[in-house]
Amino acid sequence: MVEYQLGISYAVMHLRRTFDMGNIKKMRKKMRPVDRVKDILAYIGIYSILIVVSISILYPVIWIVGSSFNPGSSLASATSIPKNPTLNNFIRLFEETDYKRWYLNTLSVATVNMIVSVLLVGTMGYVFARLKFAGKKFGLLTILILQMFPSFMGMIAIYVFFLNFGLLNQPLALVIIYSAGQIPYNTWLIKGYLKNVSTSLDEAAQIDGATKLQIYTKIVLPIMFPILTFVAITQFMAPWFDYILPSFLISSTEKKTLAVGLYELINSQTNTNFTMFAAGSVLVAGPVAILYLFLQKFLISGLSAGANKE
Repeated sequence: MVEYQLGISYAVMHLRRTFDMGNIKKMRKKMRPVDRVKDILAYIGIYSILIVVSISILYPVIWIVGSSFNPGSSLASATSIPKNPTLNNFIRLFEETDYKRWYLNTLSVATVNMIVSVLLVGTMGYVFARLKFAGKKFGLLTILILQMFPSFMGMIAIYVFFLNFGLLNQPLALVIIYSAGQIPYNTWLIKGYLKNVSTSLDEAAQIDGATKLQIYTKIVLPIMFPILTFVAITQFMAPWFDYILPSFLISSTEKKTLAVGLYELINSQTNTNFTMFAAGSVLVAGPVAILYLFLQKFLISGLSAGANKE
């Protein structure tokens, strides 16, 4: 959801810069009638796409939020705008289930996964983008090939691996899977980002006697803040919405994650707590929204962050 919102925000910012109203008024005076019609049709097409995308994103969110305040537990009676809104579903969620434990389990896995992933892919992206070493092309090709295979293809091997190392039914297993599984994609992402950044600052620092570590920490790392922020948000979101891996690797009720716990509320004919499920889903948005608001300034920071302006 946050990724879609980021995409819409960037699209709107780009449109505002591209179609500056002052420039448009000057251009319209020189336009032929045919060009003006084309310009109007382009506007209609662009904003029609934005409206359709916005509706497709906002409607499910509005429906889930509205359903969480509906009385009863049936999906058939739930509406996006409840006639008699109530907080009963939220109260039942905390009183009748282990929602607090599911929430804290998922929060801990998401936080550790975010930190580990940023450290891993930030370093690997820098190494493959800036440094020269033997086997670099082979390593990049290997990473690209590994990216083509979905993680669930190796479910049996993953299960046996964690079983042999005593990590089965441990939250650490989820952290390893989430962080390692996204290394190929995120490494290529950061490598492509750094390839578009000039190496002049690196070379100047190297001439002044800076080491590779100093160049990375004081120059390249600040420049990487926007892309590392994106990686942090996406990696933090993954454990909140994943059901397959936690249900496969975690069997203990005390270590259950939020997605598994919420699914059990609606996965059978006897468990039809859809409004309670909606209430739990609404609360999931809290940590993701807080993290996004906290890190959004880094998403729009400029490439001059690593430059010394003294």
